[in-house]
Parts: sequence; C-alpha cells; structure tokens
Amino acid sequence: MTMGRQSTWTTSFQANQQWLAGLKRRETMGKMKKTRKFAAVKRMISPRDTRINSVRKAVEKAEEKKRKASEPKQIDQVPSNMFFKYNSALGPPYNVIVDTNFINFSIKNKLEVVSAMMDCLLAKCVPCITDCVMAELEKLGQKYRVALRLAKDPRFERLPCTHKGTYADDCLLQRVQQHRCYVIATCDRELKRRIRKVPGVPIMYISNRKYVIERLPEANAAKIK
Repeated sequence: MTMGRQSTWTTSFQANQQWLAGLKRRETMGKMKKTRKFAAVKRMISPRDTRINSVRKAVEKAEEKKRKASEPKQIDQVPSNMFFKYNSALGPPYNVIVDTNFINFSIKNKLEVVSAMMDCLLAKCVPCITDCVMAELEKLGQKYRVALRLAKDPRFERLPCTHKGTYADDCLLQRVQQHRCYVIATCDRELKRRIRKVPGVPIMYISNRKYVIERLPEANAAKIK
C-alpha cells in the first residue's frame, strides 16, 4: 500500500510539474510575441523625422542643380534702340499694357484709367489689353463685371495673343522682351520683379491713390516736360 501511494503521489507530482512547465512556456511565448510586436513598432520612422526632410531637401537641391546646369547659358542680344541704356522706342503717345489687378486696384482707388495715366506721364497714353488678360477677367465672374466693362472701353487697344493658355504674366513678359515699346501697368510684386530684369521697360503702379511710373528714362522724361 505504501509503495502504491508513493508511486501515485510521484506520478501526480510529475504531472503538476509538467503542467507548470507548459504554463511557463506559454507565458514566455506570449511575452516574446508581445516583445516582437513592440520592437517592430519602434523600428518605424515617423513622417516628421528630421532625417526624412534632410534627405528630401538634398534630393531637391541635387535636382535643382542638375536643372540649372542643363539650362542654356547665353546672353540675349541688346536691341539697337537701347543705345546708351536709353530706350529710344519709348515716346508719346505711350502704349501702356494693363493687367488684371491693375484694373481692379484702379477701380478700388476710384481712378479713371486714361486720365490718371495722362496725369502721370504728362502725355497722351493708349491703354492696351491683351486677349489673355481679357480672358482672366471673364473667368473671374460677376464679382469683377465692372473691371470687365472697363476693359471693353473703346479707348482700350486690344492686343491679340498667339500663345496657348490664359496665364497673362508670361505673356506680358514675353511681349516686352520682343517689343520694348510698351509700359507695363501692374500692381503684382512678382510680375514687377520679373519685368525689372528686362532693361528699358518702365513699370506703372498705384501708390497713394495715384499712378506712379518707375524706370522711365530721363531722356523721355525731359521730352514730356
């Protein structure tokens, strides 16, 4: 009887030990799985990581450098009418090309376009408007119907456009580069910055509720005084 009880107790003890070992093994495997999942999440890089921005900036800088290197390097030929840095093609009556925001700001400042131009230049002026500027005004809708009606004034000379699209800034810049007999009237800072790179092209804008001329050659200014 004693030997039978001892063997039974030994068998149950061994079974309990095996059950505890299996339980510990399952707990360990569960911990390992959780640890692996946690480690996988920690290895992910945040979209706000500075390393991503630095790599992106380096790639953009390399592409910009490559693009500038591929651009043709040449100096545009200076027109003959720019002798001594004076644009002899400019003179009364002045052909003034207006853009969209110049017309809008003129209306806001209650300026009559033709008379205000003549007060600024002290000479006869012919306001001109291109097809793309007219298309921009038409796209703006009813809110700018007054500006559109002003642009259709018979005193405005219509300049046809042969390019595709209706982006006016590139059109005006290309036009004055080819024919430097115009004054550009605009209140757009970016367009004025681009026009300033073209020598001999005056810029008209609005300041203190009146038109102001910039870069008008002194020789032409002396003619109209």
